[in-house]
Amino acid sequence: MTDPLLALRPWEAPEVTSWGRLAMNAVDRRAGALSLDGDWRFQLLPVPDAPVGGAWSSAYVPGAWTMQSAGADDPPQYTNVRMPFPEFPPRSPAANPTGVYEREVDIPADWSGRRIVLQVGAAESVLLVHVDGRPIGISKDSHLAAEFDLSSVVRAGERSVLRLTVVKWSDASHIEDQDQWWHAGLTRPVLLYATDPLHLADVDVRAGRDGGLRIDCRVRDARGALPDGWCVSAELEGELLTQDREFDRANAEDERVSDFLGEARIRTTVPEVRTWSAETPELYDLTVRLHRPDGTVADTSRHRVGFRDVEIVGRDLLLNGERVFVRGVNRHDFHPLTGRTVSYEDMRADLVLLKRFGVNAIRTAHYPNDPALYDLADELGLYVVDEADIESHDHAHEIADDPRYLNAFVDRVSRMVLRDRNHPSVVIWSLGNESDYGAHHDAAAGWVRRHDPTRPVQYEGAAKLDWAATDDASDIACPMYAPIEDCVAHALSGRQTRPLIQCEYSHAMGNSNGTLADHWAAVESTPGLQGGFIWEFRDHGILQRVSDGRPAGRAGAGLYGNGVTAPGHRWAYGGDFGETIHGGAFIADGVVFPDRTPKPVLYEHREIAAPVRIECHRHEGIVLGNHQHFRGLDWLAGEWELSLADGRVLTAPAELPDLRPGETAAVPLPFEVPRTGGETWLTLRVRVAEDQPWAPRGTEVCVPQVRLRGPSVSWDVPVDGVVRVDDDGLLIHPLLTAAPTLSLWRAPTDNDELGGIAARWRDWGLDTLVRKVVAVRQDGGRTTVDAQYAGAAGVVRHRQTFTPVEGGIRVDEEAELPEEFHDVARVGTVFETVPGPDLLEWFGQGPWESYPDRSAGAPVGHHALPVDELFTPYLRPQESGGRHGVRRFTLSAPDATGLTVELDEPRQVSVTRFRAEDLTAAAHHDELVPRPGCVVHLDAVHRGLGTASCGPDTSLPYRIPAGVHRWSWTLRVL
Repeated sequence: MTDPLLALRPWEAPEVTSWGRLAMNAVDRRAGALSLDGDWRFQLLPVPDAPVGGAWSSAYVPGAWTMQSAGADDPPQYTNVRMPFPEFPPRSPAANPTGVYEREVDIPADWSGRRIVLQVGAAESVLLVHVDGRPIGISKDSHLAAEFDLSSVVRAGERSVLRLTVVKWSDASHIEDQDQWWHAGLTRPVLLYATDPLHLADVDVRAGRDGGLRIDCRVRDARGALPDGWCVSAELEGELLTQDREFDRANAEDERVSDFLGEARIRTTVPEVRTWSAETPELYDLTVRLHRPDGTVADTSRHRVGFRDVEIVGRDLLLNGERVFVRGVNRHDFHPLTGRTVSYEDMRADLVLLKRFGVNAIRTAHYPNDPALYDLADELGLYVVDEADIESHDHAHEIADDPRYLNAFVDRVSRMVLRDRNHPSVVIWSLGNESDYGAHHDAAAGWVRRHDPTRPVQYEGAAKLDWAATDDASDIACPMYAPIEDCVAHALSGRQTRPLIQCEYSHAMGNSNGTLADHWAAVESTPGLQGGFIWEFRDHGILQRVSDGRPAGRAGAGLYGNGVTAPGHRWAYGGDFGETIHGGAFIADGVVFPDRTPKPVLYEHREIAAPVRIECHRHEGIVLGNHQHFRGLDWLAGEWELSLADGRVLTAPAELPDLRPGETAAVPLPFEVPRTGGETWLTLRVRVAEDQPWAPRGTEVCVPQVRLRGPSVSWDVPVDGVVRVDDDGLLIHPLLTAAPTLSLWRAPTDNDELGGIAARWRDWGLDTLVRKVVAVRQDGGRTTVDAQYAGAAGVVRHRQTFTPVEGGIRVDEEAELPEEFHDVARVGTVFETVPGPDLLEWFGQGPWESYPDRSAGAPVGHHALPVDELFTPYLRPQESGGRHGVRRFTLSAPDATGLTVELDEPRQVSVTRFRAEDLTAAAHHDELVPRPGCVVHLDAVHRGLGTASCGPDTSLPYRIPAGVHRWSWTLRVL
């Protein structure tokens, strides 16, 4: 007998979005549910209609079989734009891995007479449900739950066999073409729950900043017609609310309301309401109850309500009437051990970390996230752009107006709204991502605007055609990676009609996010610009065992927690599982590493988003400002820190003034600045004063800083002596194994490679410069060496002058770059030390990595770190570990031997165990072999990082021009 579900062949039928699936709703069903998570019997079939037979293996639910041993023949695959198979929509490949999950389920005896529902949290990409061999239903949409009524096929107190068949590829795969790993399986929890036949079919809660509360309920009875006399009540923070009878009478006369569907409305106004915002996430407990005619409770749904308004007025997005800056990050559901399956604890850790670094918004790229994430965003305080599970990147133009996909577009958008509309954190609906623009988007936008007029709708594909348009499917201009200069020009043009908030604006691939501070300086100073979302939260590196090339599995062996992996493991990216079609390391583009270790860019963001700012004015002195939207400074505590160039550091408690949002006040200087000591910096270390849901007391929030006094001028006094150089004019020094030479090359960053910059450098021959000594001259104790560095496109003239000074050698350098070398990686000096020195102490910016166009988050001060901790292990090895604005540093061994370098002015410095060519040649960190000594770079100038892997390159002030560059430094022995 033909299985009716297989007969539909849903994996190649775009008109079939579901069969037997219940309507989406926002009723909370977690209380009393029966979890079906755990080990299931599992078979992986080559095609959907292959017979099930033979031996069963085991697979864990929730989880993707691509990350488990059960899916050994079907590993994960990463693509960005390109589909992983050549078939055009709506077709799927003939070879179509299909997972069959099966287990027995004991139906609780006390569920007799109740309505029994199966909820499958997520299945990629087509789900077929059978119970005891009987077909139940079908669902598509890999990132929203599917529910099925099993009341007619199971019996309380008896055992049934539940089979969930998941087909990996389908017509739906063409609209789930997101920039992420392709997985397959049951990736979110599976559960059974029971309700009374008379049940809440849906609950819609609307709560405004004026305290107005409206609760709309839809009621059904599984037995047929609704009984007379049912009613709905609600309780808010212990106060009982009753049903709106005027609404009932109005609907009783409406022919659209049948005997089988009841509607009820409850309305009230909460006096002196506490409003919800990302800064003040005030929530009220709401319980909605459905009563039988005799008054007993038939059904209950619990919600946490936030009173707030979202509106667009002119070109401003307002939250509770205030224009807010959106400091967002795009976030996927991802974990390096379990793929798409993320636990509640991991989701909370994600959001807690973002809050600690000044992020106030997330975009659920590019699909609705796990439901628990929205509860956490409500509680912790994050604005959410909720995005539908729609991306047709590879075939966007064909699909946008293909009528076969119309239902799928509207279905996915509407189900997202129906599920998530009661969350105060959700402030914007997104129609999807990178799917061109067509009639489907207009249809979906129309449905949302009619169903939920309380929030705006956005879609980049519509708005990109004309940022100033007023008649498309987007209420917000939300471009991707638009140069900030273009955004400012639009805001100043007089044509702007709607808010401009970039859905993606700074690409965090590898050593990246240059000019972030410049970007935000423009946003904060330009009316009409409100921020955007960094791409993205997390590197999607999968922990891989190097021995067999498989994912490391759920046990977590080899996961260190500091951005690196244990020996025998590595972070895998595209191509590491044997895929022929893949997107390489483009999957590694987060502000944190796969293990959630923050990258240096997060410290940059933290200072850019600082709630407290500090300035130094000639007449007013030290001025503090509250840069929040809704909150005072009473939740913060501060400590002053005065850093002097001679190594002294003074501290004192800071009393933060009582400032409302946007206010400033002059504060007294807590110290008498010493008359001596050279360069002096004042830092305010701002910490959480009392425990917050996202940070314990004492957590550092920001470290704003101002310079009080500039450096004093000093000169090295020459002394008698001779500087030794060899026949090639190279310095001979007992602590150096490689003499100081000119360096113009860096191990290309991902931005350098994908932006085409590194290819230009290679064409010029910067990675293979040939040095030739032209002349060596002695003038007393001073030695001057003239050399030429020849590349494929030009010759660089380089002069080094070595002068004996007290305790060491002063090196004056000059490099003349020809016009052909108009934008190199760096101009500076590189040398290598003997083994032994392993501690770097420096006065300059730190302690974390910083570069010329990404240094706002690294305060000037006295810092110290082991050499091995200076290097930043971006997933693909590249230039990293630099420290900007270094004035001097000491490199020492445990026995206190070593060297000190003093620079003529603040310069870019890096100290690592790797040469640039070591990093350039490696694809993964397990291929790197640290050198015994230290590789030291002293750069007169260093090119900015930019975001050219997917976005604007660094701006002109951070590029290196041709011409003459000069720098000086002094080397002394400890």
